[in-house]
Amino acid sequence: MFTYINEKRHDMAKYTVAVAGATGYAGGEALRILAAHPDFEVTCVAGHSSVGDKLGKHMPHIPQLADLTVEDTTPEALNGHDVIILALPHGASGALAAQLDPNAVVVDLGADHRLEDKAAWDEYYGGDFYEHWTYGMPELIVGKDADGVYRRQREALPGAKRIAGPGCNVTAVTLAMQPGVAEGLIEPKSVVADLAVGYSGAGKNLKRTNLLAAEALGSAVPYGVGGTHRHIPEILQNLAHAAGLGAADASRFTLGFTPILVPMARGILAVVSAQLSDKAAAMSDDDIRAAWLNAYAGQDFINVLPAGTLPATANIIGSNAAHIQVATDRKANRLLAFAAIDNLNRGTAGQAVQSLNIALGLPEDAGLTKIGVAP
Repeated sequence: MFTYINEKRHDMAKYTVAVAGATGYAGGEALRILAAHPDFEVTCVAGHSSVGDKLGKHMPHIPQLADLTVEDTTPEALNGHDVIILALPHGASGALAAQLDPNAVVVDLGADHRLEDKAAWDEYYGGDFYEHWTYGMPELIVGKDADGVYRRQREALPGAKRIAGPGCNVTAVTLAMQPGVAEGLIEPKSVVADLAVGYSGAGKNLKRTNLLAAEALGSAVPYGVGGTHRHIPEILQNLAHAAGLGAADASRFTLGFTPILVPMARGILAVVSAQLSDKAAAMSDDDIRAAWLNAYAGQDFINVLPAGTLPATANIIGSNAAHIQVATDRKANRLLAFAAIDNLNRGTAGQAVQSLNIALGLPEDAGLTKIGVAP
């Protein structure tokens, strides 16, 4: 694998990329990033209802790729490329992946390969359960080494041929709260997450409550309430890993999770809270904040904002950055962690390209930016 990578880098040939689900929001964001990436060349776009169309009909904002013709989503169309990105609904990528070239690097932006526990899949998704792939969140804390230094999911990515992209809400909640979990600053049975989510998080389909302007503009509406949202088991899995535990220990945590669709096209603002542990209750606010600063030291895409500055979605749109803040409510005895991300970039396609860069031995930030487009 590494010999192949070095040869590609030496002669400056680009990796060829096929993208399935190319005319959806996640696939379109992947194409937008890849079109400007120095090491990738998109040579195949695949879809379903858009087969036979020029990509420019659906993605006019990516003129470099406008003349590509959308092909049918088949193994024959996707195979033969160095990299294959699957931006498909859950249940679709798992069956397709089994027919893909084992030598290609495949990144699944959907849910089919995220969960390690079959029981969790059966409860929240149902249908066929597919094997867990290497998880594509480089900054995820997965415990500490013997010297107390954080271990990261990044360590598992070099050379990976199958990568599971995290959920967008999962990314926001995990990045907000994992330092508190890793340092034992919260009570694990008390986590609550409320998220303001842009419409694109619901996918590119016509639904009265979220994609018709007359229904959505000027309105906010919760969805996936009452412990039913499918990102819950993945978040719990990540919190367990941040504590240095396995997925089987996810039940040590509970999560009250309420996403709310708000009238913006992109972005997630996560407000995650939990009861302060006895350890945290005895610490100063500055010491608690230091835990977040330490956890994200050297993590270039994670920006712990200056004390007193709260994350805003306008500042991260179009970027792979996550803006993080932490605070305490001593009267309520709760810790508050905040994260703002672009759900399509940091939450989906940008994070996938970041993981792909690591897998292929490329600079981790190649083709990506930390700069938002505010205002």
